[in-house]
Amino acid sequence: MLMSDLVGKEIVNLTDGAKLGSVGETDLVISPESGEIESLILPNRGYLGGLFGGERDYLVIPWPAVKKIGSEVIIVDLGESRGKKYSV
Repeated sequence: MLMSDLVGKEIVNLTDGAKLGSVGETDLVISPESGEIESLILPNRGYLGGLFGGERDYLVIPWPAVKKIGSEVIIVDLGESRGKKYSV
């Protein structure tokens, strides 16, 4: 699968149906040894702190949480936690 195959797809959490973002907004963490995707990093939606130059929240989705890649969406299973959140 090419990166271009993922761009534009909406990322949806299986547990609650929440739209987390789209692949155009994400960064990928790729293993330098294997070249495989390790995780997706999304800016946390609904957070305005970074808008004014403050800290920004990011949501890290481990690649094993990706359950299905469809023609328009990527389904991830993050449970209720919605992945790890980091402030930068």
